[in-house]
Amino acid sequence: MYQVGCTAAKALAPTAGTRYSLAAMNVLGIETSCDETAAAVVNDRRERLSDLVLSQTALHAVYGGIVPEIAARAHLDHLDTLIARALGEARLGWADIAAVAATGGPGLIGGVIVGATMAKAIAVVREIPFLAINHLEGHALSARLSDDVAFPYLLLLVSGGHCQLLIVEGVGGYLRLGTTIDDAVGEAFDKTAKLLGLPYPGGPAIERAAASGDATRFALPRPLKGRPGCDFSFAGLKTAVRQLVEGAGSSPPTARDVADVAASFQAAVADVLVDRTTNAIAAFKRRYPDGAVLVTAGGVAANQALRDRLSDLARRHGLLLVAPPPRLCTDNAAMIAWAGVERLRLGLVDSLDFAPRPRWPLDPTARA
Repeated sequence: MYQVGCTAAKALAPTAGTRYSLAAMNVLGIETSCDETAAAVVNDRRERLSDLVLSQTALHAVYGGIVPEIAARAHLDHLDTLIARALGEARLGWADIAAVAATGGPGLIGGVIVGATMAKAIAVVREIPFLAINHLEGHALSARLSDDVAFPYLLLLVSGGHCQLLIVEGVGGYLRLGTTIDDAVGEAFDKTAKLLGLPYPGGPAIERAAASGDATRFALPRPLKGRPGCDFSFAGLKTAVRQLVEGAGSSPPTARDVADVAASFQAAVADVLVDRTTNAIAAFKRRYPDGAVLVTAGGVAANQALRDRLSDLARRHGLLLVAPPPRLCTDNAAMIAWAGVERLRLGLVDSLDFAPRPRWPLDPTARA
């Protein structure tokens, strides 16, 4: 029955290349790639008419990390209600929605399927375009929602699952300069927090603890610092923290120890990010001598200490650092809706046979 509905709806859905002109192009966005169930309505005037996020932190905290099956079930339980609330807060009806955009990957595949399937169903019933959004593109374009940044710009994308440096040349146009060769920086934050007995999620907990710590007390490694290229590595840093904590013996670390380790870890991460981004700035300037903006996005970009270091780096190289507000750095549906606006304006509509993807590189030509 579902297949029959999809087939019939394909005849109603606009094809790629169609351009839309509405008084206000309102796009519903859905985000379910990890442990946040989110729905938002954004228009082409860069207005967030609603922006709702239902956190699953309490469900996963007891496990010290995200359990994919629990995440997918929570999305399924709450997504329809959240969408209704998003429309209500935007004071819009379905007739006012030009398209529906949902994260199509990368991410935990169970959750991605929930969101994409919901979006397809809405597209069929409402006879509006469906847009499958790369979650990373949502982050990459979020600075254009918050600050109307012009192309091209250099992007440092740092989150729980990704750590990349890319040149953003346009919608759908991404040149990857470097990526992590092992762990993402957000994962390193979470694992370090767990080692220190800090709560999940680890990023905010580490930042709070580090605020009162001595970043010079412990000498932690800066993997790949000083080497050519733009790749990252955080496995060695994570291992060094584990050895430091285990080397303290059976007695639990004091509050001072926790603060100092957190501060030392955060400083090491900042040094690595600044070093690798410095190399990326050189590559960006070679390709675009007039390039003027460095953007940082993703959950880790909400860390104020890292923002401060990157701001100093950008200033030294004659660039402006643009960091979307923390609300747009962590997983949210507003960035997905905005990416939908960007793609819809170009006629980049997806068919209803789109298959959700656990992996989906922004730059398909980059090495794995």
